[in-house]
Amino acid sequence: MTVTTSVLPMLLADVEVVSVERISPTFARVELGGPELAHFGVDGPRYDQRIKLVFPDPETGGMTSTEGADETWLATWLDRPAAERGHMRTYTIRDVRGSGEQTTFVVDMVLHLEGDLVGPGSLWASTAAPGDRIVVLAPRRGFPYGGIEFDPTPGSDLLLVGDETAVPAVCSVLEQLPDDARGTAFLEVPVAADVQDVRRPAGVEVVWLARDGAELGLGLHDAVVAHLGIPGATVDVAPDEVDPDLWETPSYSSSGEEVADDASGVGGTYAWIAGESKVVTGLRRHLVNELGFDRSRVAFMGYWRRGVAMRS
Repeated sequence: MTVTTSVLPMLLADVEVVSVERISPTFARVELGGPELAHFGVDGPRYDQRIKLVFPDPETGGMTSTEGADETWLATWLDRPAAERGHMRTYTIRDVRGSGEQTTFVVDMVLHLEGDLVGPGSLWASTAAPGDRIVVLAPRRGFPYGGIEFDPTPGSDLLLVGDETAVPAVCSVLEQLPDDARGTAFLEVPVAADVQDVRRPAGVEVVWLARDGAELGLGLHDAVVAHLGIPGATVDVAPDEVDPDLWETPSYSSSGEEVADDASGVGGTYAWIAGESKVVTGLRRHLVNELGFDRSRVAFMGYWRRGVAMRS
């Protein structure tokens, strides 16, 4: 008699903190391990692969375990109060180390710890220590998962843009690009001490922009529009123009619009832009409305919205 075992189409596992490194004032590098990570895998490069992490509630410490989990786990999790289930947030896999049951995920976490920027992920990362446990949802080898948006046509001139929340994704992409890749990456971070050394092809320039107390996204916006040669372009975006769920890529649009599948583009440029939604909205307006970028050659992703709490 043959006995079949149901396998979840994604990795859903309790993992343990293996190590924590404060790599700069704004970033903590957390290494997560667990035997279930042996089953991680994607079809092709990871690039900006997103995963979900579930953190314990900051006040109660509550967090749902994955022990005995099946296909109903997520629905059951959503039905519980946050104080019991914990808080789910999205992160990028910065690196994968080891193999088999010794596989670990490296995740660079932004430490937003002041004012309206504070969230459960930042709070957890600021005190994380080896042995702490959280839950991870990630791709399982051999099953479709999604979560990779970086998808340029071969030979494209790359434009990568992000604030600190997108730095881990951009750095991950840069380190996996082919040697003949070309383009420019603009990365804004809170302070100059957050600038990182990152491997990238010789043909890709990385421009780091430290705010050092200036307005969020202003320097990033100005640097990108200057690079694109847009005269007099400002970041003047009305609040009602900003979609807190802004997510428009060649494969998905949060507005429900069909995204064109036309790879003509402008000048062979592929743009990947992520970060605070207002900043992304302003750059989207210039690239699509003023420069005529084809939607099949751009990815606009609002990773977060200032003043708007993320849902979990």
